[in-house]
Amino acid sequence: MINIKDQIKKLQSYYSPKIIAEVNNEYVKIAKIKGDKVPWHMHEKEDELFYILEGSLVMELEKQPSFTMQRGDLFVVSKGVSHKVSSKKECVILLIESKTTLHTGNVKTEITKLIKEQKNEKNQL
Repeated sequence: MINIKDQIKKLQSYYSPKIIAEVNNEYVKIAKIKGDKVPWHMHEKEDELFYILEGSLVMELEKQPSFTMQRGDLFVVSKGVSHKVSSKKECVILLIESKTTLHTGNVKTEITKLIKEQKNEKNQL
């Protein structure tokens, strides 16, 4: 059994997803977001599920109006859709992604984390 509240307390850095479970070929991850460091990116072959655990998240999709997700909201970004997320205040999200999904797609920035780093999230805020 995994207690998500306990897992959230263990998050040490923003923009650094932590893998908390595996289901078939999917990872269940949690992450804290604050600010707008997530770059525009896409996942060519994978959908990405966002579920808001705490706070609010601005979701931007290419060629579509942006919208704000609140606690309890769920949204799936379809494969091939360029997107970015941001949050003015701290937001905690749960992600469900294929094990092949790259954190920031093919875009590499200071916040990009490899899967091995997501399994052992130790970066400081």
